[in-house]
Amino acid sequence: MPLDPELAAWLRLSLTPQLTGAGLRRLLAAYGDPLRILSAGRAPLAQHVPGAAAAALAQEAAPPGLAATAAWLEERSNHVVTLADEAYPRLLLEIPDPPALLYVKGRRELLNRPALAIVGSRNATAQGIANAEAFARALSDAGLLIVSGLALGVDAAAHRGGLAGAAASVAVVGTGLDIVDPARNRALAHELAERGALVSEFPLGTPARAVNFPRRNRLLSGLATGTLVVEAAIGSGSLITARAALEQGREVFAIPGSIHSPLAKGCHALLKQGAKLVESAADVLEELRLAPAAQPPAPRTTRGDVERLLLEALGYDPVDPDSLCARTGLAAAQVSALLTQFELEGAVMALPGGRFQRVR
Repeated sequence: MPLDPELAAWLRLSLTPQLTGAGLRRLLAAYGDPLRILSAGRAPLAQHVPGAAAAALAQEAAPPGLAATAAWLEERSNHVVTLADEAYPRLLLEIPDPPALLYVKGRRELLNRPALAIVGSRNATAQGIANAEAFARALSDAGLLIVSGLALGVDAAAHRGGLAGAAASVAVVGTGLDIVDPARNRALAHELAERGALVSEFPLGTPARAVNFPRRNRLLSGLATGTLVVEAAIGSGSLITARAALEQGREVFAIPGSIHSPLAKGCHALLKQGAKLVESAADVLEELRLAPAAQPPAPRTTRGDVERLLLEALGYDPVDPDSLCARTGLAAAQVSALLTQFELEGAVMALPGGRFQRVR
């Protein structure tokens, strides 16, 4: 099917390599709509954008990628949402540099639902992944769409939790929507496309480039009323998302961790700068003035005195079996057997170097 002329005009503008997002917004402010921009001519356009961009827009030839995008839009689940559409996310209109259009695969109506972004380390601990999934599910059940970035680790766990809850999940990616990065999350991306949505401002065919991810991060925070950082090292991309949220006037939340863990340093830095410390999903909901979803009571586990002794000795920091023997006075064989039992129950995880860590 041929493209609607107005949508074709939006795509021509956005696919013109010489035209920046800021330049496009200047043209829209001057001319009102894309069709008038494309019919204005080179000289008038050059009053608002550099000559190379004006010359490219004055050409009648279709820019690269237009035909591929038209073919992509023939699939019912694929959409392009422009600044002029009612479906354009209202929260993105409040950020300084909203993209002229978004590529959306899946349920575009989700983009205007109340949302929370959840981000964190790609190399998260088992506890961090468990926290991300549990927080995401509880917050999704409370009515918050879960927004994340489809990365390994915390992002993937947040998407799983959001999809398991009532409100679903949306991934904001730094590539074209015809590319899944990382490839290991391909099955998750398909599930998001079916039950949630994938969103990008980048044209089809755009590969993963480091320069694109800070741009992606501002949209990730921009779609949400707040951003929760689960685990992050100093210098993590998650802190870029948190800074973007602060600049956009959105809430920032962080989960504290062990003072010995490098993956807690980023969260602790955010907390020192004024982020809200959270220990449960209820803390987030209280700050956002939302009611928590009713939860069934958790099953109680009855443990013997020796099991409780070892769990208390474990704490929540990584520890080796010899230290546990010294803390508890238990024999090495008894400690080893209990650790194996706890690991099978999911109460303890094994770490590299023969250490163990308790999981909440």
